Amino acid sequence: MEFVLPFFAVLVGAGIALVINDHKSSTIRLLLSFSGSFLLAMSLFSLLPEVYEHMNAKKTGVLIMCGILLQIILEFFSKGAEHGHMHFSKSQHRFPFVLFISLALHSFLEGFPIHHHDSMLYGVLIHKIPIAILLTSYFLKTKLSRLKITMFIMLFALMTPLGAWSSAVLPLEPETIYATNALVIGIFLHISTTIIFESGDGHSFNLSKLIAIVAGIAVAYFI
Repeated sequence: MEFVLPFFAVLVGAGIALVINDHKSSTIRLLLSFSGSFLLAMSLFSLLPEVYEHMNAKKTGVLIMCGILLQIILEFFSKGAEHGHMHFSKSQHRFPFVLFISLALHSFLEGFPIHHHDSMLYGVLIHKIPIAILLTSYFLKTKLSRLKITMFIMLFALMTPLGAWSSAVLPLEPETIYATNALVIGIFLHISTTIIFESGDGHSFNLSKLIAIVAGIAVAYFI
C-alpha cells in the first residue's frame, strides 16, 4: 500500500481538479491547511522522536536544518509549488522540466520514511491530494497540451512510491536511514509551516482555517 496509495492520491487530486477546475476554492485552501498541520504533527509525533533517540542530538539538528535549506533551494526552482504556490504563465506551452525536477526530488525524499513508518504514509497522502489539485488546476489554465499535463502528473505521482521502494530494497545501514529521515523532517517542517502560515488570503488566520489546523493536529495525534 505504501507504493500504491501515494500514486493514487495524486490521481485523485488531479481528478478533483478536472471536476472543479478552481484553484481559488476556499475548500481546497482549507484542505491545504489541514494537510499542513497534519504533516507537521505526524513529523513531530512519529519521525522526530526516533531520529533523536538513535542519533547524536547535534548531528540530528544539523541534518534537519540541511533539510530546511534543501527545501528552500528546491523552492527557488519550483516557486513554492510544494506548498500550493503556483506561478505559471498562461502562455506556457513547454513541458516545465525545472519544476518537475524540483518536485520530483521533493517527492522522492518524502517517500523515503513511509516504508518504516506507516503513520507517515497518511501524512504524505493528505499532503499530496491538495497539491495535485492545485497543480492540475493551474496547468489546465496554460497552453500545455493534455498529453504534457498527463505526463507531468503521472511522473509526479510515481516519485513518492519510488522513494518508498528505494528505502525498502536498498541495503542501507540504520544510521543512513535515520540521517535521511532527519533530512526529510527538515523538508516537512519547512513545507508544513509555510502551508499553515500562507494558505489563507492575505496570510491571515480565520476561524475556518484555525479549525482545519486544529483538526489536522488532532487527527494526527490519534492515528
